Amino acid sequence: MIINVLIMKYRLIFILSATLITGGLCTGQSDKPEIREDFIPSTLNQPGQEYPQVNSQGYARFRIVAPEAQSVVVSLGPGGTRGGTPLTKADDGSWTGTTAGPLEEGFHYYHLTVDGGVFNDPGTLNFYGSVRWESGIEIPAHDQDFYALKDVPHGRVQQILFPSASTTTSRKAFVYTPPDYDREKKKRYPVLYLQHGWGEDETAWTNQGRANLIMDNLIATGGAKPFIIVMTYGMTNEVKRGGLRNFDVTPFQTVLVNELIPYIDANFRTVADQPYRAMAGLSMGGMETKTITLARPDVFSHYALLSGGIYAPEDIKDKSKVRLIFLSCGSFENPGGITSAAAALKEAGINAVSYVSENTRHEFQTWRRSLYELAPLLFVK
Repeated sequence: MIINVLIMKYRLIFILSATLITGGLCTGQSDKPEIREDFIPSTLNQPGQEYPQVNSQGYARFRIVAPEAQSVVVSLGPGGTRGGTPLTKADDGSWTGTTAGPLEEGFHYYHLTVDGGVFNDPGTLNFYGSVRWESGIEIPAHDQDFYALKDVPHGRVQQILFPSASTTTSRKAFVYTPPDYDREKKKRYPVLYLQHGWGEDETAWTNQGRANLIMDNLIATGGAKPFIIVMTYGMTNEVKRGGLRNFDVTPFQTVLVNELIPYIDANFRTVADQPYRAMAGLSMGGMETKTITLARPDVFSHYALLSGGIYAPEDIKDKSKVRLIFLSCGSFENPGGITSAAAALKEAGINAVSYVSENTRHEFQTWRRSLYELAPLLFVK
């Protein structure tokens, strides 16, 4: 699975590079669409900052003040994998530029390369990705309503520190409790353990993924049953870029199953039973989810891989313990593999659902939509 992810990554970089070379960088092309001058600040900007900006077509425009710089380039995507946008210097020492083409809907990481050094954009908020805090920009999506901040009852997201004897430290997790948790003092809740991707951490699902807002909006309309979400750091050792294939999930399994879950069950009003416990993860978190759920079917009953591979029927040794398998990806990833895998699981008598996010890749818009589709299916009798 890891090899396939790497192949897809390199293929994506090649396609994007070819697109930049043959597409919008050539300003003399007659078929290049006219850029609409209806730019507005990105919703992720620092308070009072006008740039970066986005327009109704999905173009992004950047402005950086660096009077002494000789070169400023905006590098998009995790680690700059989605191509660069060179900025042009003005007489006032500012640098401005617009992407060669529209960006896909949703959240994008980016950073600045100024005279060879890597920096974040002071105009926007930072998000942990690519094993560093990166700048972020949001391209408004046609379906953004499901993760919008609305006037509905909101749950609570709190940071906890839990003891970890296996790693000889205290570890962090973020816990989402639904809107009625503090009112319904006798009610107990199922739990979803939700994992981030490689290079990210326990902040990703709420900061980039809007998981809490997705749940608030679903619960408000009766679209999903209230449940707790627990998000923790999925690495127990540092793995440098390109070394993910050497990552051993076993120590994290110990942290999750032997330390975090007992802590959550002891300190929150959970239904501490296998049928009411789910695990899901995006990308690397999907790899962790698959490994741990197959190793410990006595702990989890609902499994979800979001751009994180597939389950095969032969992977499931006891179908009676599995209540749901959910598989998803973007339409530019491996949709055929996802849908055929779900069909094979169904044929084997396993409750399996596939979901393909249209016009998205290995990115948070895929995973936001995936959580939105997954949540209503969890803990349904």
